[in-house]
Amino acid sequence: MTDLKNKVVIVTGASSGIGLACAKAFAAKGCKVVMADLSAGKMQAIEAELSAAGTEVLSVQTDVSQETDCLTLIEKTVARFGGIDILLNNAGISMRALFRDLNLDVLKRLMDVNFWGTVYCTKYALPYLLEAKGSVVGVSSIAGYKGLPARTGYSASKFAMYGFLDTLRIEHLYDGLHVMIIAPGFTSSNIRKAALTADGSVQAETPRREEKMMTPEKVADYLIKGIRKRKCQVILTLQGKATVWINKIFPRFVDRMSYKVMAKEPDSPLKQNNK
Repeated sequence: MTDLKNKVVIVTGASSGIGLACAKAFAAKGCKVVMADLSAGKMQAIEAELSAAGTEVLSVQTDVSQETDCLTLIEKTVARFGGIDILLNNAGISMRALFRDLNLDVLKRLMDVNFWGTVYCTKYALPYLLEAKGSVVGVSSIAGYKGLPARTGYSASKFAMYGFLDTLRIEHLYDGLHVMIIAPGFTSSNIRKAALTADGSVQAETPRREEKMMTPEKVADYLIKGIRKRKCQVILTLQGKATVWINKIFPRFVDRMSYKVMAKEPDSPLKQNNK
């Protein structure tokens, strides 16, 4: 898929962060872009911007945790554009709390959006992706390769996404379907501000220095390169690559380092753990 011009691309979680950067990057490559997100107002503004630049674009208000919404997204995409070439499962939420303090509804919410949202969209897009010999992409995280303390729900959902997509790739090893998992590492986005706390309320403030992180636009660039080369996985940032590979040899060392890094966050739940 070296030439992306006129390819039909669905991007979930398209109103901000990595999703927005990817929607714009695909549009710049000449793709027909379908944006899916809960924020209809934000998508309308983005749709107007992309349309004015000559992109064929469709926005569909979608709660990916709802199976019927995901089915509707696929149906509207096919009705408008006739098929699907790329499905980017990007919609996701995070959380920050120790598991012992966590309301289980928070963990369920993480699984519903991050894991089941990927499953629902992929299930209904799959016939069209197989016909096009297209790509299914999951935006995972280093937390989907190594447990991240105080992020049990987030890590669990990303591990589940990894297992689902990895198996899907093997099932379709010989029929042309491309399945890719991308793990961006810490990326400057709204995900930490929107993260849920132990009781399910929104965190509102990021506990990390966003300006020090990789930009969503850089992630989008790597993601598109990965699709063009039909890579199985893309792991970004030096810290992310080191975490994944060192963990294979010295897992206990990485356990301690992960704990140390996350404990340095302002108001880290891990500090409470040491009291």
